[in-house]
Formats: sequence, structure tokens, C-alpha cells
Amino acid sequence: MTAQLEERTGIETRNTTLGHIQRGGNPTGYDRVLATRFGMRAMDLVHEGAWGHMASLRGTEILKVNLEEALDGLKEVPLSRYEEAKILFGR
Repeated sequence: MTAQLEERTGIETRNTTLGHIQRGGNPTGYDRVLATRFGMRAMDLVHEGAWGHMASLRGTEILKVNLEEALDGLKEVPLSRYEEAKILFGR
């Protein structure tokens, strides 16, 4: 899959296992607090018996989101974001 992405985009592509690198680089205090907040919210959902829901970040709030709603439909990235990335990465 990585080779296909790199061939189609012309951008160097690597496989990674998401963890703290999901946000890039070494984890900051914000990253550590955010991870803790997600974990706490996930535990709240377990205690509520809110099966079929997930913790989601919207703005600065960690919310309960229905998985069916979260997975409904294709989520697209606006073309303007790709244009920004071109500027940032010199492509």
C-alpha cells in the first residue's frame, strides 16, 4: 500500500504504527494530557454502558459520539487543505 501511495502522489510515504507520533514528533505536555483525557472519557463511556460510542475531540471538549454517525459517509479533506500542504512541504 505504501508503494502505491508514493507512486500515485509522488510524495515519500512510510508505514507507521500510530501512537504519540500521530501528532508528530516527541509528545508534549498537551499530548500527554489529551491522551489521559481520552482515556478518562473512554472509561466514563464504559461505566455508562455506552457501547457503540467513542470519545471524540471537538475543539477542546472530549465528547461521546455514536460510532454509526462517526462512520457514516465519506469524510473528505477540502482541496484548500491540500493546497496548504503543498506550500508547507514545497510540492
